[in-house]
Amino acid sequence: MRMPHPTPTSEPLPFDHLYSGLGMRSHSDAVPLSPAAVAHFDALLHEIHADAPRVDIERLQQLVDWLLNLSADNAHHVIDSRLERVQELRAMVTDPAWDSDYAMRARVAKLLDYIDRDDDLIADRVPMLGQLDDVLLIELSWPAFASEIEDFRDFCAYRKLAHPGGGASEQRQQWVNDRLDELALWQQTHAVREAHYAPPWITTSTLFRVG
Repeated sequence: MRMPHPTPTSEPLPFDHLYSGLGMRSHSDAVPLSPAAVAHFDALLHEIHADAPRVDIERLQQLVDWLLNLSADNAHHVIDSRLERVQELRAMVTDPAWDSDYAMRARVAKLLDYIDRDDDLIADRVPMLGQLDDVLLIELSWPAFASEIEDFRDFCAYRKLAHPGGGASEQRQQWVNDRLDELALWQQTHAVREAHYAPPWITTSTLFRVG
């Protein structure tokens, strides 16, 4: 059974390991951050994913330090690998064969609206750092999307391989039916493997006698 990945990439941002009040920062003037803007960002994050960690200025500045201390190639990879996940979210909510519920669509819409803005917490025009707030929002809100994205990826792979016929709703229903059949087969196979071939009260001594 597939388990959704809790972060958009296999290498999470170190945000959970950053703490407030850790003293001097080497790039403390790299990005001006206002308390009001950070509070607004944190509120939006928790509208999308209520269980996300809290975001404050100290931790954001430490994340800025962390990113600027990476090589240019690694820093671009951190940004680009997460922005790629946004394309999956766009595809998911625009695919006519995928019927995300209203709450999911609303969460995706809030995320995309923020990502598509130029002047947000950190203006996109700021070199290297301009999309750090975008990828942080993607990172910390990802658990709200992870399970459905995993299902959508599986559906897309199934559709490409199996070429189900019919319209959008029929294609999705065929995917659901085939996955339920696979699950039933797995459960049956597992039950057979775990079952005793003879009643538990019959021992080997009663089944096999010598002489």
